[in-house]
This record gives sequence, C-alpha cells and structure tokens, in this order.
Amino acid sequence: MSNSRREAKKPWIDTFTSFLEKNRGFVILFFCLPASFVFDLILISKKMLLRKFFADPKLHDKRVQIIQREVKKWNSLPKEQRKLLCTSRPNWMSLSLTFFKKEHCHQIDVDLDDILELDETNMTVKVEPMVTVGDITKYLIPKGYTLAVTLEIADATLGGLAMGAGMTTRSHIAGLYHENVISYEVVLGNGNLVTASCTENKDLYGCLPMSHGSLGFVVALTLRIIKTKPYVKINYVPVKGLNNYCDMIRLLSGDKGPDYPVADFVEATIFDRNEAVVMTGTFSDLDKNLRVNNVNRWYKPWFYKYVETFLKKGKHTELVPLREYLLRHNRAIFWVAESAIPFGNNVLFRFLFGWLLPPKPAFLKYTTTPAIRKSTITKLVFQDVVLPMRKLEDQIDLSEKLFGVYPLLVYPCKIFDRGFGFGQLKRPRGDYLVDGTDYAMYNDLGIYGVPGYVKNREKYNPVEAIREMEKFARDVGGFSFLYADIFMDREEFERMFDLGSYEIVRKKYGAEEAFPHLYDKVKPEIDVFQIGRLCKVD
Repeated sequence: MSNSRREAKKPWIDTFTSFLEKNRGFVILFFCLPASFVFDLILISKKMLLRKFFADPKLHDKRVQIIQREVKKWNSLPKEQRKLLCTSRPNWMSLSLTFFKKEHCHQIDVDLDDILELDETNMTVKVEPMVTVGDITKYLIPKGYTLAVTLEIADATLGGLAMGAGMTTRSHIAGLYHENVISYEVVLGNGNLVTASCTENKDLYGCLPMSHGSLGFVVALTLRIIKTKPYVKINYVPVKGLNNYCDMIRLLSGDKGPDYPVADFVEATIFDRNEAVVMTGTFSDLDKNLRVNNVNRWYKPWFYKYVETFLKKGKHTELVPLREYLLRHNRAIFWVAESAIPFGNNVLFRFLFGWLLPPKPAFLKYTTTPAIRKSTITKLVFQDVVLPMRKLEDQIDLSEKLFGVYPLLVYPCKIFDRGFGFGQLKRPRGDYLVDGTDYAMYNDLGIYGVPGYVKNREKYNPVEAIREMEKFARDVGGFSFLYADIFMDREEFERMFDLGSYEIVRKKYGAEEAFPHLYDKVKPEIDVFQIGRLCKVD
C-alpha cells in the first residue's frame, strides 16, 4: 500500500478512535459487558471441570515442577541473554492501573488457580495464587467459613492480594490481608522451591507482601479462615459533622483501646465533608424481625447509592446474605464503574442490563487506548492511601482541597509493629499505638472518581495533587497502595517504604539478577512527570 493511501485512511482511523474514546460508556455496554459475561462463563466452566477431574495436590506439584524447569532453563542461558523474569499473565488481566512492560522480560506461565486443601482443624485453606475472591467465597461460605480478610472485588486474585496489599471491613480486627497468610510456596530465581513462613525463611516471609512479584513466583499460599454465620446484620448510621463521624469511626474500630467492644465489620462512606454513613456489621443467623436485603441482585441500586439514601431516611438495620455482603461493592467496583458507565445506576439500565454487571476490570483495561490511559491520570483519580486514623480529619480536608471528589471510602485497619527489618511497611509511630497493644489503628482512604475541578472545568494538575497527598502520607507515616499510579521518584518511594530488609532479601534469595525491582514493577509505564509539566502549561 502506498504512503498516500495510508495517509488517506489515517483520518478515518483517528476519527473512529476519537469516537470510541468519547463514547466509551456505549463501547463498554455493547462490547465489554457481553464479552466479559461470556468470558466469565468460560472461566467458570473451565474451573469447574478442572476441580472436578484434576483437583489433586500431586498435579499441583507437577505444575510447579514445570515452572521450576522453565526457570532453570532460563538460568542455563548465557547471562547476556537473560531478560528479567515475570509472569506471562497479560497486563489487561491485572487489577493494577499500570501496564508493566512485560515484553522486556522473560515470561513464565504461572497459571495456577486450584483450591488445594481445606484444613478445618487448623482453620486454614491452601490455594494456588490465581484463585480469585469470587472462587474462594463460593467454596468456603457454603461450608460455614470465610477468609479472615476478604476483599470486595470478585476478580482479585488471592496471590495478587498477598503480593500487593489487601484491606477490608474486618481489617480493624485481623489487620491487612497478608497478616493472615500462614505460609507461601515460592519458586526462586534459581528455580528452587522454598516455603516461607514465620518459622521458615522468615525474612522472605516478611518481605513477600508488597513485593509485587519482585522476589520470586508464588505458587501456593496458606490462608487463615474463620467460622461464620449465613448473614451479616448491618447497621446504617447517618452522621453529620466531620468531627462527629471521625470520632465514631475511631470508637467503633477500637482506636480507643482493646477494652472497647467492636463489631465484626466497620466501614464508612463519606458523601461530603459534613455527612457520612457509618456502617457496622455482625455475623448473624436469620432473624424474622429483620428484612433480608439481597443487595447484589442485578436490578438493585449500586450499594453506595443505596447507602446514600440513609442520609435522609435515618438509621436502619437489616440482614444481608454473607457472600452478598462481602461482595457488596463488586457490581459498581465501589463507585469506579460510574466513570466508565455514567448511566449504570439508571433504573432502566439496571433492569435491562444490570445482570451483565460488573464489567470485568480485565475488559475495561483491555479497551484502554493510550488516550484513555492518559485520561485516567488527567481526568480521574483512583487512589487508596493508608493513613493513621488519628489524622482522619486532616486526610479528608486534604483530599477535598486536592481533588474535591466524593464519596470517600474509609476502612479501619490494624497496622502491627513487627519491629525493625520485617517487610516493606514502616513501623507505626509510637504516638499512634493503641494503649497496651502492639498495633496502631490506620485507615484506608479510598479516593475514586472525577475530581471536582475537572467537573467544573477548573485548572487541575493531577501530578501535583497526588504528589502532595503522597508527601502527606510520608510525613505522617502512611503509605500508598501500589496497584494505583504512583507519582514518587525513587528517593521519595524509598522514604515511604522501608526497603532495607527487602534489598537484603533480594540479594540473599537471588532476586537481584532475576526479577525487576519493586519500584520498577509499580511505577507508571508512562512519564507522569511530563504530564504534570504539560498540565502546568495548560
């Protein structure tokens, strides 16, 4: 084809691409939702067949041996031919916002997604890393159990949560997700298989959380489970006044001390600076005096929209089936889906198409063009920042100043003082520790959506805004969840996290020349600082 003919076609391609970007909600409706629905059916069918005919720990061992063999084969290459290792899982399958450049790495297939063993005596379940939250809740809840910490997004993988960081509404009791990992099985950069636990390879065990696949390939993990009841009794309490709802969250989560009773679940949705709904939940049997609300039915309002109604209705108590409670934010991906499908909570849409929700994050990411990727930075904010709860008012004030976006999500969480040299998380400051304990009460501040400045077409520099939030986190001893875009340089990143023991572990276990560094795994694949400079010019 001649250059002139290529040039003639280019405007049509640009126009079509521009149309798709401007009408992404309809693209998602007519492509992503049906495609993700079919994809989910295929995935479910595949897993059912595998578990029915191949659920055998011996097959797990064989699959791990194949991974070991591939890594050892890589080791046999001349040193100059060895690219750093990573998994072959496509970027678009990951829940991370970034697109790590896997094409620059030597990719290993680590597609392990079986549930291996339920140990009801020791209250643990052993799983392969690609088992999802959706899989494990379907498996455990009918048996009367759930994970000690269960994330709300069904597509999140249990291995990914362990290598990143997970927090939920039970974290004020159980801590972060990785606090409830009993042990890991890891294939190292030399192909050897090791176990990491609090008694075996303890240094590796401490550094695997928040390592994002930069220390080895996790091929199995053993997780703590708890006994449950079939329902969660939820109390919705609307609260007016910033100080009032912040004080209530601190009280209900146990920041006042271990002698104060706490509910099984605690969360808050802040709808503006002066109004929030604080929710507590307790495991419950069926109570005929309370209404059962199946919050995840396809025609129901998105959960956060339902919660918002109690600002006018007042206090309310109801029962929600346990799995529906655990996945209550799944259909709307908290409230992120609104950015992609603005009409998604419309009554007519829910009735006709609600059964297709949620859009699988994989397909949202799959349809992300370079222009859309840039838009997620310049016109949207997706951040989870873990900060000391005693600074809750300051967090909310700063978030409003920098982003002007509501609702805000607040999950309380214990951050334990594990001493020096144990993992990437810094020890909580002494003045944050709850009296008589070895932990401080922190909270996740979830900031998702279109900033108010963008809605009002006012000047907004996302890089400067998020960098200021990151600086606040560093100053008060908090940290960012690394699934989202970070705007720190390497030096700032190493001030937020304690990488001393991590660097020692990388060297000791042969990861330095085998796997990318943590910072390189999680930094955005595009030049966010250039975006910040362009925003200044605009």
